[in-house]
Amino acid sequence: MRFLFKVGSILLVFAFLCCAVTGCSEKKGADKIRLSEVTHSVFYAPQYVAINNGYFAEEGIEIELTNGQGADKVMTAVISGAADIGFAGPEAAIYVYNEGKEDYAEVFALLTQRDGSFLMGRTPPGGFEWSDLEGSLILPGRKGGVPYMTLEYVLKSKGLVPGVNVTFDDSIQFALMAASFSSGHADYVTIFEPTASMLEAEGKGYILASIGQESGEIPYTAYFANRSFIKKNSDLIQRFVNAIYKAQRWVEQSSAEDIAAVVAPSFPDTDIAILISSIQRYKDIGAYALTPFLKEEAFDKLQTVMSEAGELKQKAPFDKVVNNSFALAAVE
Repeated sequence: MRFLFKVGSILLVFAFLCCAVTGCSEKKGADKIRLSEVTHSVFYAPQYVAINNGYFAEEGIEIELTNGQGADKVMTAVISGAADIGFAGPEAAIYVYNEGKEDYAEVFALLTQRDGSFLMGRTPPGGFEWSDLEGSLILPGRKGGVPYMTLEYVLKSKGLVPGVNVTFDDSIQFALMAASFSSGHADYVTIFEPTASMLEAEGKGYILASIGQESGEIPYTAYFANRSFIKKNSDLIQRFVNAIYKAQRWVEQSSAEDIAAVVAPSFPDTDIAILISSIQRYKDIGAYALTPFLKEEAFDKLQTVMSEAGELKQKAPFDKVVNNSFALAAVE
């Protein structure tokens, strides 16, 4: 009995010493973040790399990912407290700020810097000209959303004006646009990858042009949270941004094949060849931001696009809506 007591005492002392050395890390689980993404797309490959490569885990974070199915719904989830962090177009944060809400959302990290949608038609792209769209019916997405506004911005630069020489049908929900086009509705549609490549592989449409390549650099999708949440959880936000930046660097340095292999678990129903071609398309147009830092000139261009679409009467101040401090710290 005395021997057992001595052994037990030694084990207790050993456990105490281990706890002192490790900071009792085994007692503290990972911090869970409820993240609502605007849609599930390989366009957001760096995010899935951060999850699947364990970069969030390295920062002591567990991601609970949900599909918000639209920037407006993502922002609603953030404002209501149903989500901790939202991932959607920065326009959502601009709208909320301009409404005068005291605890408005701040954008703290950029993930994609170009429009990720592709114009699809019903005939092969040989000799495609933007003038071919004149008199056509197009599915552009939700009115007020960045995909809609960026498409309108590009079309106007090509001499095409919605309601004048082209027609927009914005009655179709974002998640149903591909199915609606496949069923025969409209002449053209804008679709994200990997859905665009899947439709093309099935012979239900043809990729004609990249909207992002035509529109130029614009802060397309970013992470945001309520100011109160960011203030109370600054360390957590910093660790989140650190993980995103690690993923951005890895994606920049890796091939489409390697990226596809890492994100494949996030797209179990998508053929690996489709993932590779989709990722390569996005790398080719420079869609993935190289750092989480959001440039003021790019933010100004987004507000110009919104203004020209008639969706923004007053521009929001950059230093209020955007908080680059976490991005700067991550890069440094």
